[in-house]
Amino acid sequence: MAQQMVMYDQEFQQISAVCDRLAREASAKVVFLVDKNGQLIATHGGENLDTTSLASLTAGNIAATGGIAKLIDEKEFSQIFHEGQRDNVHINIVGGRVILVVIFDNRSSLGLVRLRVKKASEELSKIFDLLLKKADQPGAAESPFAEISDEDIDKLFTD
Repeated sequence: MAQQMVMYDQEFQQISAVCDRLAREASAKVVFLVDKNGQLIATHGGENLDTTSLASLTAGNIAATGGIAKLIDEKEFSQIFHEGQRDNVHINIVGGRVILVVIFDNRSSLGLVRLRVKKASEELSKIFDLLLKKADQPGAAESPFAEISDEDIDKLFTD
């Protein structure tokens, strides 16, 4: 099972900045980052889209593609591309941990998107490496409620 990741505000801001910059530099309509369980981490654009469903379906797409990869003795397919009449979807696995999705139209090109995704993926990998190091530090996984006892809780709910 994958290690549960804790997202800190500083890293969330850095991740959001990378997604924003990627959307701008790739002329993308939507950029979002999803964990492999389908949880949306960050998004740029897509105000009229159901990004929660997109995130979940993208994770399912990665899982299904992973099954295909195993059948043909591949580790995984790190990039997936779907071409539509109006919009295209480029999906990239970042550091084996998260899924970066870019939705773009004819204002951009697959070559430009791939180039910008490569740079963004490198930046995101570094951020997630730092997050994992933070999580491994002593006391990092400790709950903010660890110092509250059952007795303290009982006192809150008694007159």
